This record gives sequence, structure tokens and C-alpha cells, in this order.
Amino acid sequence: MSSAWQPAPSSGAGSAGTYLPPAIVQRRWRDSVRVWWREIDRVMLGLIVLLMAFGMVAVAAASPASADQLSTAKVTLDEFMFFKRHIVFQTMGLALMVGLSFLSREQARRLGILVGAIMLALLFVVPIIGEEKNGARRWINVGTSLQPSEFLKPGFAIICAWILSWRLRDSSLPVIAFVTGLMALVAALLMLQPNLGDAILFGGIWLVMVLLAGMAWQRIAVLIGGGIGALTLAYLFYDNARHRIDSFLGGGTAFDQVDLAQRTLTAGGWTGSGLWLGIRKMNLPEAHTDYIFSVIGEEFGLLACALIVLVYGAVVIRALMRMVGEDNLFALLAGVGLITQFGGQAFINILVNLKLFPSKGMTLPLISYGGSSTLAVCFTLGLLLAITRRNPFLAREAGGLRDLIERKEIGT
Repeated sequence: MSSAWQPAPSSGAGSAGTYLPPAIVQRRWRDSVRVWWREIDRVMLGLIVLLMAFGMVAVAAASPASADQLSTAKVTLDEFMFFKRHIVFQTMGLALMVGLSFLSREQARRLGILVGAIMLALLFVVPIIGEEKNGARRWINVGTSLQPSEFLKPGFAIICAWILSWRLRDSSLPVIAFVTGLMALVAALLMLQPNLGDAILFGGIWLVMVLLAGMAWQRIAVLIGGGIGALTLAYLFYDNARHRIDSFLGGGTAFDQVDLAQRTLTAGGWTGSGLWLGIRKMNLPEAHTDYIFSVIGEEFGLLACALIVLVYGAVVIRALMRMVGEDNLFALLAGVGLITQFGGQAFINILVNLKLFPSKGMTLPLISYGGSSTLAVCFTLGLLLAITRRNPFLAREAGGLRDLIERKEIGT
């Protein structure tokens, strides 16, 4: 008997065999997970989870100090209240980040644009209906405190990358002018809150992205001059900026937050006093949020602080390495914009704790306690992981980030 395959008989004249329609293959969820695990940057994901673990320990250390300061004669807060809440928010954030990392680049782009547009609209109403805390009106009560500017950060990076990528379709489009106008609008809305720290961070994201998108080096001097001019005007006419800059340049006093943070940071020496054995943290305002890096220094030592800085640096470098061979302009710009936001916020917070930068009221990503801020950071990193997903079996032909940097003056 022959083992050769024989086509089935057909009733149609002249037919060589029966036509079989293509089979419809339905991918099971296990297959989707396998594909995700193959394409995701597992090193970056591991570093992010490591930072979240550091954050849980750090908030556990800072929670008693903050609970003691916020307790009153009538109400005594549980000393681990912030730690318990932080675990809930970290769990929600981790689930959000992993879920978003399953998105395709197109889905991540659409979601980023949608969220950015909604949060930009909310910025218009924050000065009117927002909650006031510590002299600033930045939050909207939606059952919990929502800070629209936190979720606008990743949306802003995605929207700018999307607009700047239009240049591939029509090189005559003034895309840099478009994103510059958007940046000016966002900065004006933030200054109304007031929120100078986030305005500076948005400016940094914008600058990095427009430089990569093709701004000529000759214009950098103009941008630097414009930034110095803007800071000068802010100092002259913006009370919030003037007070922070005067406090920073004046060296501060023993009762200033930044000075207390710097003293707390160095109180533990290289190895720290030990978990829950810190003393200076009990007098440190916002120990669980803005100045948690100082609490880490007192209880776990400067070596632990250096390790955290190295992990942040590793996340940034890993993301940029992922972008080096990227051949999709939108993905390249969006990835660089998102990691600039993440790394820039961490950099500013650490400098404030080291007394090398004026106080900005900015949390340390993934480590500080926070509700909407924690979810916003995880939202950012979820989009970043989705955009940096890559099939390891597909070779890149374009020069990616390196090639873009070398050719960025062409067409300007």
C-alpha cells in the first residue's frame, strides 16, 4: 500500500482536489502568556519589582513617624496604617502594570492618548473644584484623591511621540511647534495649582523628545536661554517659586523640611540604625512620601541609598538599551519620553533629599507611599513595557536611536 497522500475526490470538473478553507486558530490565554513572556523585557520587569519591594520595606519604616505626626488628641492613627494601605496600592499597581504590558503598541498608543486627553481636561477644573492640601490645589476627590497631573505625565509623553511621528508622513508639518504649544498649555495649568516641580519635569520630557525628533543643535542655546528667562520671571512674579528658591539658596534652617531631610539621611551613617530604630524621622514631615529616601538613609544606611540609586539607573539604562535598535519612530520617542519621566522624577526627589535641589513636593517612584501617584507610575511603566516588547526572532534593519541621533539635524 502506498503511503503517499491522495487528494479526496471532487465532484467539480477539472478540480485536482477538494478545497479546504484555512483553519481559524484561536490563541488560548496560555499561548498569549507565552508570547508575552518571550517578548517582554524580563530584566526591566525584575528591576521594577525589586524597586517595589524596596518601597514596601521603606514605607513600613516611615509609617510610624507619619502616623504619629498626623495623630491628634482625639484620633490616634494606627502606626502601620500607611504601610497597610501601601500594600493594597502596590498590589493594584503591579496588576495594572502587568495587564498593560500585554497591550500591543497600537493599543498602548490609543490608551495613552485617551488618558492624556482626559487628564488634560481635568487640569482645567482642578483650580476650581480641586482639594487644597498644604497650600496647593492639585487633587480632585473621586472617592479617593486623584491628581490628574500624575496620569497626564505618561499621556503627555505618548501624545508628544504620536505628534512628532507625523513627520514621517509629511516632513513639512510643524510638529515641534505643536508639542511646544502643548507644553506651554500644560505648564500654565500646572502653575495655577501651583505645581512648579511637575512643570519642570514636563519641560524635561518635552526637551528630550524634541531634541530626538530633529531639533537642530543651534536651537539648544535658545532653549536654555528661554528656560533661564522663564525661571527668572517665575522668581520675580511667582511666590511659590520665589519662596522655594530663597529657602534653597539661603541655606535653610534646622527647621526647614529640606534641611531636616538631609540631616535625617546622614544620621544613620553607612549601615543605618536599623529598622524602626530611627529617631530623626519622627520629626520629618512627609516621611512616607516626599522624604522617604531620607528615612531609608537613617534606618538602612547610605549604602542602601546607593543601591537604590543604582537600581533606578539600571532601569533607565535598560530602557535606553532597548531603544537603541528600535526602528519605529513612535515607539522610540514614546519609550524615551516615558523613561525620562520615570528617571527624572526619581532624580529630582533624590536631589531634594540630598539638599541639592529646592523642595518640589515630588514622590520617589515605586518607593514612596501614594494612592493615585503609585497607580500613575505603574501605568507609566506598564505602557513602557508594552512599547518595548520585542520579538527576539525579528532582526532590526534600521539604526534606531543611534541612527536617529546622528541624523536628527536633517530636514530642520
